[in-house]
Amino acid sequence: MIPFNRPYMTGKELWNISQAHHNGQLSGDGPFTKKCHQWFQRELGCHRALLTHSCTAALEMAAILADVKPGDEIIMPSYTFVSTANAFVLRGGVPVFIDIREDTLNLDETKIEAAITNRTVAIVPVHYAGVGCEMDTIMEIARRYNLLVVEDAAQGLMALYRGRHLGTIGHLGTLSFHETKNITSGEGGALLINDERFVARAEIIREKGTNRSRFFRGEVDKYTWVNIGSSFLPGELIAAFLAAQLEEAAEITRTRLDIWDRYHVALADMEASGKVRRPVIPGDCTHNAHLYHLRLPDSHQRARFIAAMENEGIHTVFHYIPLHSSPAGVKYCRVNGVMTVTDAVSDCLVRLPLWIDMTEEQVNHVVAAIGAYFQAISSERREPMSGRLSASGRFVGSCDG
Repeated sequence: MIPFNRPYMTGKELWNISQAHHNGQLSGDGPFTKKCHQWFQRELGCHRALLTHSCTAALEMAAILADVKPGDEIIMPSYTFVSTANAFVLRGGVPVFIDIREDTLNLDETKIEAAITNRTVAIVPVHYAGVGCEMDTIMEIARRYNLLVVEDAAQGLMALYRGRHLGTIGHLGTLSFHETKNITSGEGGALLINDERFVARAEIIREKGTNRSRFFRGEVDKYTWVNIGSSFLPGELIAAFLAAQLEEAAEITRTRLDIWDRYHVALADMEASGKVRRPVIPGDCTHNAHLYHLRLPDSHQRARFIAAMENEGIHTVFHYIPLHSSPAGVKYCRVNGVMTVTDAVSDCLVRLPLWIDMTEEQVNHVVAAIGAYFQAISSERREPMSGRLSASGRFVGSCDG
C-alpha cells in the first residue's frame, strides 16, 4: 500500500529528546523551544515567534490578541479546516465566508470589500497547499479599513509570496507541525508575531494569563495573573523533535518539490485532454509542495477514482467539507455572496500521496494507475469524461453513445 502520508524523521529527533531529558526540563520553554524560536525569527524574518501545542492554539491566541468580542465579524474562506473559524467563534466572533479563487483555491481577494461591515475586525487568509494568497491586496484593504490580518499558514512553512515567507506578512501568522505537514512534531504549532505591539500580551496569553516570561527574564521579582490566557505551550519533547526537523527544513522542501514536480510533469497530458485539472502556482508565489491535488469532474467521478486507486494499493483522499455547509457553520457563521467555486472544488478535489521518502517507482506507479483509470472509463459505452473541465472545476460536455 502506498499511504497518503508517512511521517518523516531526520535521524536527530530521538537524540534531541534524550538531551531534553538530560537537561532536566520536559515542560515548555526549555532550550529546544528557544532554539526553535530563534530559527523562526532568523529564517523567516518574523518579529517574534512563540511555539504552541497546535496551530489551533496559535489561532486561538490570535483571536484573543485581536480582542474579538461577541458579534464581531471575521472574513475568511469556507474551504479550510474547522480551526480557522472555531478559534474566533470561541470568542463570540462571527466568521463571514467568501468564495475562493478558481486557480489557487485561496481566499478571493476581489470579494473582501463587499463583505466588510461596521462589525468587521479581521481578515484571515488561508494559504491553501502552501500557495500564497494575494497578500499585497489583502494588506492594502486591511490598511484602508483598519482591520487586523491573521495569516493561516498552517500549510505554508518554507513557502513565499513575492519573496516573503508566508505567515510573516500579516499582523499575525500561524503555523502547523501536525503529522501531515512538511515539517512535523506530531502535533504542534507556532504563532508568528509581525507587529511589535502584540508581543508582550502574546507572552501573557500563552502563559495562562501570567507574566511568567518576564519573571524568567528577571524583569519582575515574582509572577502573577495579569490577563486572560491559557496553557498554549508545547512540552520540551515536542520542541526537541521539531528542532531536528527545522535543521533539515530546506532539504525536506527540496525533496518534496522534486516529487511534486514529477507528478506535475507526468499529469500534464491528462490536463491537456480535459480529464483533470492540476494545481496552479502563480508566478509571484514559491510554493512548498505541501500537497498535490487533482480536480475531477464531480463527486461521483471522484468516488470512483478513489476506489480505483485503493484497488491499486494507493491511498488518495479528498479534502474539506466547506464550513458554510456544516451544522456549526450554519449556526455560528454567515456567508457573503455565492460560494460557487468553493462548492465545486469540495465536490471534485482529490489529493495524491506525497511524502519525503516516496521513491520514483512509487510516484510512477501512482501516475500509471491514474492513466489506467482514465483509459478504462474512456472505453465504457457511456463515457462520462468526454467533455472538459471548466475553469471553475465543473465538468461540461455530453456523454457519447
